[in-house]
Amino acid sequence: MADVTDPEKLTHVAPDGHARMVDVGDKPITQRRAVASGRVVMRPETRSIALKSGGPKGPVFEVARLAGIGAAKRTAELIPLCHSLPVDGVDVTIVPEGDDTLRIEAEVTTSWRTGVEMEALVAVSVAGLTVIDMLKAVEKTLTITDVRIESKTGGKSGDWQRGA
Repeated sequence: MADVTDPEKLTHVAPDGHARMVDVGDKPITQRRAVASGRVVMRPETRSIALKSGGPKGPVFEVARLAGIGAAKRTAELIPLCHSLPVDGVDVTIVPEGDDTLRIEAEVTTSWRTGVEMEALVAVSVAGLTVIDMLKAVEKTLTITDVRIESKTGGKSGDWQRGA
């Protein structure tokens, strides 16, 4: 982890204090993978509609899954200091959890010089937003929660697993 008490050790801060994009040109290309997750909480009746009929706008799961995949591929357009990188694969899954929740998980892989954690987080976030868009006519109180990295592999900092 970066030492945030020493400004000279912050990788995305230039000597003059301005934000900058890190030069990764000298880093080796390695296999990298990140998994992120999140939840959309809703009334049990709303979740039942999503599971059975897909909701008023159509197939909630499929549209949200495709939105998450597309978003992962466009992360550098959304997050200013993210590198544009070749995404090798994106898998977004949405499964029921409890009686009032849909759990979203995104796995993103690449062979590149920098990791895909942000791509996985963006995939989960946009898939969750899409679930809300697809169901907002049924319920206005849908809530996205717990968006987080679950694991990552590859790169200089090595492998990491939540809770390990």
